[in-house]
Amino acid sequence: MTSQAPSTTLMAMDPNTQREQRRRERRQQISSLQIVFVSILAIGMLLAINFSARIRRGQQIEELREQIQATIDVEMEINEDLRRELDYVSSDDYVEQWAHREGKMVRLGEKLVIPVPGERIATPTPDRPPVIIEESTSTQSQEEENWRLWWQLFFDGDPPEWLD
Repeated sequence: MTSQAPSTTLMAMDPNTQREQRRRERRQQISSLQIVFVSILAIGMLLAINFSARIRRGQQIEELREQIQATIDVEMEINEDLRRELDYVSSDDYVEQWAHREGKMVRLGEKLVIPVPGERIATPTPDRPPVIIEESTSTQSQEEENWRLWWQLFFDGDPPEWLD
């Protein structure tokens, strides 16, 4: 059992082979500089992703704030209109106007005139004679009566004799 150390094996080889062997070992080893570079790159990527997500959430919050502000502005205008209307309705001018127009009250020296509509003569409409339907036991006569009934409903009269 003979085991030789790697350095003794390298010494037995020629110098060109030794250089090639050392280069292969160096290439296969990851240097600490490479590990630091990959770590910094990974942390930078995580920070960039997190930062972009925060920016998007901030944009969404800003859009929501603008929508709420627009709603508040509309509600403030409605509130102002209602306050003006309340002030007017609470005033004496409105009470006097309502009493004069809706309450049918008059001021001193005025007379209340209520127009009475004239009688209208209604135009008489001719009454149709009632349609008498007799019960029959046969289906043929019932179908015959049905089409006559429909004819009378559509055309306000009896069907012509040539259809009988």
